[in-house]
Amino acid sequence: ILLFWVMTSSWLDLQVVWMAINIFLFLWFYFFYDLGDQFFYTRHILGSALAWARAPAAVLNFNCLLILLPVCRNLLSLIRGSFMCCGRTMRKQLDKNISFHKLVAYMIGLMTAVHTIAHFLNVEWYYNSRLGKYDDLSMALSSLDDSGNTTFLNPIRSTTTTPTLLVFTSVAGITGVIITLSLILIITSSMEVIRRSYFEVFWFTHHLFIVFFAGLVIHGAGNCISCVPLSLQTWMWVIGPMILYVCERLLRFIRYMQTVKYRKVCTAIVIRPSKVLELQLVKNGFKMDVGQYVFLNCPAISQLEWHPFTMTSAPEEDFFSVHIRSVGDWTQKLISIVEQLPEGAEGPKMGVDGPFGTASEDVFDYEVAMLVGAGIGVTPFASILKSIWYKFKDSNPKLRTRKIYFYWLCRETHAFEWFADLLQLLEREMEERGMGSFLTYKLYLTGWDQSHANHVMVHADADTDVVTGLKQKTNYGRPNWDKEFEQVRKENPTSVVGTFLCGPAVLATVLSKKCVKYTDVDPRKTKFYFNKENF
Repeated sequence: ILLFWVMTSSWLDLQVVWMAINIFLFLWFYFFYDLGDQFFYTRHILGSALAWARAPAAVLNFNCLLILLPVCRNLLSLIRGSFMCCGRTMRKQLDKNISFHKLVAYMIGLMTAVHTIAHFLNVEWYYNSRLGKYDDLSMALSSLDDSGNTTFLNPIRSTTTTPTLLVFTSVAGITGVIITLSLILIITSSMEVIRRSYFEVFWFTHHLFIVFFAGLVIHGAGNCISCVPLSLQTWMWVIGPMILYVCERLLRFIRYMQTVKYRKVCTAIVIRPSKVLELQLVKNGFKMDVGQYVFLNCPAISQLEWHPFTMTSAPEEDFFSVHIRSVGDWTQKLISIVEQLPEGAEGPKMGVDGPFGTASEDVFDYEVAMLVGAGIGVTPFASILKSIWYKFKDSNPKLRTRKIYFYWLCRETHAFEWFADLLQLLEREMEERGMGSFLTYKLYLTGWDQSHANHVMVHADADTDVVTGLKQKTNYGRPNWDKEFEQVRKENPTSVVGTFLCGPAVLATVLSKKCVKYTDVDPRKTKFYFNKENF
């Protein structure tokens, strides 16, 4: 399964292969139960609802096997490292892990609905057959007992057993209700509006997957319909991924127990008024690459919550740092704790899990790179630009990248504050080394008021920008991406260009289309490859 994931040449190929397997399983088991002689008498009672219940169950088994693999972060990092010598297309599949996780979840939700509806019909038909509402054969088959060489076909053993009673008294019925309710809560709390505004709700309800998988295994073993050979195999489908995930969580726990120190007292700095917290941390044996991310836990806020943050430090530094914007309850509480620390006090205890790989790791594999960040989404590129500064400082001969285009889109001027110092440093460094053309950066302010506009007009002739203090003036509005891509293609007529985004899905759609549009059909000319950060 893992090889099938990483060896497919594109995201579309992966979806096609995955869908083909789902369709094959559904059709195979549908006709197996709809045409098989061994189910002739069961079909007489239930009709086609038997096949409509069992075929989705087979698809569910397959997708429940897959659902945990994309969220085994350490496993994916291991695979990503193993494939570093291979083509970038293989590694790019791993960057789609969350998208694939969602895709599989949608299929589980759909097949659960079909499976549940079919079983509701099955229970009703079992009940009516027991009451003799159909033909004499259905009633006779419903009266068979476990004796001699016969086995019962109808789980409703008496006329007093109603469909509702069967659902809430049988193992398959109770577990079916539990796992269906768990799945509904997991899916509904995963909606983007809830995940962004009430992350804690998403986080805790997502852990109902433990109830879901436990119920799934018991549900399969306790299935009441006389086609249990398939059901009994449910545990065989999911046992491997479950063991892998348990190992994943054990590794996370071990990392949580490792000591994390602050680089020095009060290195946790709250930058106002943009309300961004910088944490500079040190952990023994911690090694990172550019653009990677970690999960942070603050026991003072919650023992269970872990949140992902891209590191803004460079691999050349002896510490790692993250910048945390005040969004949501957890980040607000963390910033509040830091603000209330007395002078010279150590920051709150932190647990760190990671680092984990992202698409941005591959940035130095490209001759030319386009880095696009939106708001706090600029964090992975802070790491990249810092690393470039160190490489130039140390005259690193291994630096393959010869040109970087950096775009940063922000809604408000305060968002530029914490990153402007780094850009000023890079600006000076490039000029001193006579490499001013190496880094082309463009900052875009997408929201402003009249007072700001008046301020800009008054200082229009200033040598430096009134917002950032950089020589490069801030642009107002959104980039004309057609113009930008055309310029990059013109300046790099024979290069492979990596386009990296850390930002919203809408912008990702736009940039991915531009990469396709401006990639030349001639393999000797400019090619654009799109990469997006996924958490």
